Amino acid sequence: MSRRNRSNSKAKAKATARKPVAAKSAAKKPAQKAAAKKAVTKKSAANAARNNAAKTLARVLAKAQAKTPARTAAAKKAAAKKTTGVKAVAKRAAAASKSAVKSAKANAKTTKSAKTAKAAVKRNGSTLPKPSSKPWGQAGKALDGVRILDFTHVQSGPTCTQLLGYMGADVIKVERPGVGDITRGQLRDVPNADSLYFTMLNGNKRSITIDSKNAKGKEILERLIKHCDVLVENFAPGALDRMGLTWDYIHKTNPRMIVASVKGFGPGPYEDCKVYENVAQCAGGAASTTGFREGPPLVTGAQIGDSGTGLHLALGIVAALFQRNSTGRGQKVLASMQDGVINLCRVKLRDQQRLAHGPLKEYSQFGEGVPFGQAVPRAGNDSGGGQPGWILKCKGWESDPDAYVYFITQAPVWEKICDLIGKPEWKTDADYATPNARLPRLRHIFDTIEQWTMTMTKFEVMDKCNALDIPVGPILSMKEIAEEQSLRETGTVVEVDHPVRGKYLTVGNPVKLSDSPADVKRSPLLGEHTEEILRDVLGYKEKEVAEIKVSGAISAPEKAKAAAA
Repeated sequence: MSRRNRSNSKAKAKATARKPVAAKSAAKKPAQKAAAKKAVTKKSAANAARNNAAKTLARVLAKAQAKTPARTAAAKKAAAKKTTGVKAVAKRAAAASKSAVKSAKANAKTTKSAKTAKAAVKRNGSTLPKPSSKPWGQAGKALDGVRILDFTHVQSGPTCTQLLGYMGADVIKVERPGVGDITRGQLRDVPNADSLYFTMLNGNKRSITIDSKNAKGKEILERLIKHCDVLVENFAPGALDRMGLTWDYIHKTNPRMIVASVKGFGPGPYEDCKVYENVAQCAGGAASTTGFREGPPLVTGAQIGDSGTGLHLALGIVAALFQRNSTGRGQKVLASMQDGVINLCRVKLRDQQRLAHGPLKEYSQFGEGVPFGQAVPRAGNDSGGGQPGWILKCKGWESDPDAYVYFITQAPVWEKICDLIGKPEWKTDADYATPNARLPRLRHIFDTIEQWTMTMTKFEVMDKCNALDIPVGPILSMKEIAEEQSLRETGTVVEVDHPVRGKYLTVGNPVKLSDSPADVKRSPLLGEHTEEILRDVLGYKEKEVAEIKVSGAISAPEKAKAAAA
């Protein structure tokens, strides 16, 4: 075989050996091409637009120059005008190019977000982000990034917005210049200082003063609406509309804003009526079922009408914020005080329906042989549940109005109760051995237990009963609650320092979140954060802030000073 033939044979052998590698390389090429094509998509759109604009401008200029080398003044002027027009076209083309680039980037971002979400679903089974690796309680607050425009006053609304503040929301409280929330001066205990009525309901908020009737003040309000997520108000019916802040206006200004309201009554014959705490208790069924059978209706010391409704509204706001993540729009949230009280009195509505089928045997009046009427009666200290209970005297009751315990004769621990109070025979006595047998004898049973509780303090009774799993609770006075160390340790009762009135106690977040602990902050002074909010939230420059101060939009005294100068 010649040298040339041998060389050809070797070349063929090498080519044959390279075939698998070449096949693999060929298989990779389509994927590589697709990736490369995708990588230049954004640039190609922009470059094409720019090139077309440049070519158009060049052709028009060349054509114009070729036609008339020696022009008259008029011709030159016309040519210049034409050239200007061409440049305008080129400018618009460039703008379109810029827009195309921006659109391409947005599409790429959307595609990336979709891919990220898809990857998250594959990884976690949902679109939630990867679990934080930060220590518990250091990954931010539950409502970080949520901004509340707080138009509330007195108690129901401030309860709601303070709770949202505890959860991490930025709460901006809007107040009238020189006046503020009316509760700043109500029930005042320290001269020239904000009252506890105000300070205990307005922690974790910033205060801005705005005159809503001032033209500049209206501009500031509009900016706030655009920059906030939720507007909360508890004005009298129609007040917000009279300020020009109708739902249609707010929704048009900021389609994502949630408008949350506390009202006395929901839609119906009483919706225009003004309501306060005790009115709500009476209209919601609480007063008619509170008190003793022989006495008049009573309101409870717990603020279930005001603070209770504020808690309901906070739940509605958080739900609306969550739904906005899927709809992209805000909505109206309404919590009426009557509705809130009825919700808290639902067990009495339960008993109202049971009356149609016979007497309420767990009520003490059944055992006393007193017939029931057509409505649920007042039942004193009856438990209102399936386990009978009553308030019993303890040692020292003669001089201490709170020397009492609430004692429940829970069925599963009945035998332990019998042994504890020295009545072991009741465990086998047919008149006391079963829950149904005991119902007609509840008054005698509790009188007997009370003879035992009166030999000890309420805390001694509690210790003995808790050791046997018998449900008992001491009647704690507000003084005892204020001094209870365990409540301080859990953040339920918090001591706060105020720059004017000094230290005071307030109620912290009643809802404890393990990854969003509440940092309780003092209430703001009137207008304390006005300039800060104008600059940092609304973006006003220092010169603009100075003009606003002179305008009277945020402080009438400043306007007076400017006029005097």
